[in-house]
Amino acid sequence: MPEYSISSDGFSMVEGLLAESIVNDLVHFVEGNIHAEGRRGGVRNLLKFPEMCSLAESPVLRKEVESILGSDACVVRGILFDKTDRANWKVPWHQDVTISVTRKFEVKGFGPWSLKAGVLHVQPPSAVLERMVSLRLHLDDCPKENGALRVIAGSHTRGKLDERVIQEIAERSLAVTCEMRRGDVLMMRPLLLHASSASSIPGHRRVLHFDYAAAKLPAGMNWASNQS
Repeated sequence: MPEYSISSDGFSMVEGLLAESIVNDLVHFVEGNIHAEGRRGGVRNLLKFPEMCSLAESPVLRKEVESILGSDACVVRGILFDKTDRANWKVPWHQDVTISVTRKFEVKGFGPWSLKAGVLHVQPPSAVLERMVSLRLHLDDCPKENGALRVIAGSHTRGKLDERVIQEIAERSLAVTCEMRRGDVLMMRPLLLHASSASSIPGHRRVLHFDYAAAKLPAGMNWASNQS
């Protein structure tokens, strides 16, 4: 697996971070509890499940997160992605520029606001996003034919970008396809430009996506993960 640096490239790939037994347990839990809700494709608010909180805070993941953000980092959001023949989609080039919070406050630099799956989301200043990292845990093999993520190395250093600039960068840049195996983990900065194609092979592409942050929010604003 090629080596990339989270600091200079904005992403890195960790081979076999999750043991096969752990992956088996996670697949069993996802299929029996999360997909039992009857939803496929994308499922938000994973942190409502204690098992997902325990996974996100497990030593094996904390070690990776703390090497990037330090010991003050906390998990702030969890999402399940699963591309199948019944839920298959492509995602154009973009950055992850929203966070989930508990209440709406009119604070300079925060906005616009939106509601997703019953949870408030807002775009924060770049300074907040720059102190975050996302871990994508692969529960299935993910070659390029199965909708593997494509990224533009180093693009995370340019702050939040508008759609026109994003397309200009994408057109003149060489993308890296992050082909992953079951048990591999992709770590990436939210501001890294990334995209994915629809899957062209049958089966699952299950990914558990956790966001971590070391940034402090303005007084009165809390991460949605802190909601009791």
